[in-house]
Amino acid sequence: MRARTVISAIGGATIIISAWILMLLQPAGAHTLLVTARYVKMAPQGLDDPVWETAQAAQLLVEGREPVVGQNGTVISRALYTDDQLFFLFKWKDPTKSITKQSWMFDGQKWVHLQGNEDRIALLFEITRINKFGTRGCAITCHSPADVPRKGWKFATKTNDEKGDLWHWKAARSAPYDYADDAWLTVAGNPTGSYRTTGRRKDAGAGGDVKNETPDGTRPLFMQNPAIKPSVPGFLLLEETVKITNYSMFKTGDTIPYRLPLKPSGSRFDVKAISRYEDGGWMVMLYRKLDTGHEDDVIFNPKKRYSFAVAVFDDSGSEHSKATEPMTMLFSR
Repeated sequence: MRARTVISAIGGATIIISAWILMLLQPAGAHTLLVTARYVKMAPQGLDDPVWETAQAAQLLVEGREPVVGQNGTVISRALYTDDQLFFLFKWKDPTKSITKQSWMFDGQKWVHLQGNEDRIALLFEITRINKFGTRGCAITCHSPADVPRKGWKFATKTNDEKGDLWHWKAARSAPYDYADDAWLTVAGNPTGSYRTTGRRKDAGAGGDVKNETPDGTRPLFMQNPAIKPSVPGFLLLEETVKITNYSMFKTGDTIPYRLPLKPSGSRFDVKAISRYEDGGWMVMLYRKLDTGHEDDVIFNPKKRYSFAVAVFDDSGSEHSKATEPMTMLFSR
């Protein structure tokens, strides 16, 4: 009798342990993806550092309503952290390298904009608690109900007490300076410099880009300064430009970038980036101090978990393209 009781107890314990193991193997929450940042003593030295292989790879499924090239895809993510910095490595397939961002082209008679935009990836973390963000992710801050027209979408939080930290890497505008534009999210409004109502706010400091056009918008205003060798071939940085005074020098087919990256500084420059396009896809490394000392950034504490979401953009200039399910990041030794 006692033997059967012991066997039953062992059997019951086995079932409980098996169930517990299965729970650990499932994502955190019914629809929550888990990304684990692994501790390392030395920071990774670029995209190809072997230390990345020691971090667990998370497959982040991305999908969205907006028509884009290709099918719903997967972003492979790895995360590492040191005593004072957090690092992400993202890889995703993209059949076209999009960095045009409507560049100018001279057709022999007038200047026209080329078709094409840019590829991007964005991360959103909670600075303060955003209601339901942990379980619904982007659906709370940027997805509107299906019956709301796209022009009515608002990328914002519901209340002033809810704040998000937005990291936004842009292939045409931030990549030339090796950073991801650092911003923060609040309630919808009309921030200075924005053409729409939005909850996005720029972190303190310089950054972003300017449109390269004459006051009447019919042709480019700036060109590469011939006395300065381009520091980033294929891009036109505002600090390396000179105003065009003689348009007769251009011939049919000549192109000039339309969006000119500005040199970043301050809190807006907190998130650094290294990127490369090869073999039909992007590889992007984003990294930042755990605590920047700026109130417009989330403070990462390795003892805590953090809700966040990721969105990728394929040749897109709209608010978002494809996003993940809600995600949780935790730190592991």
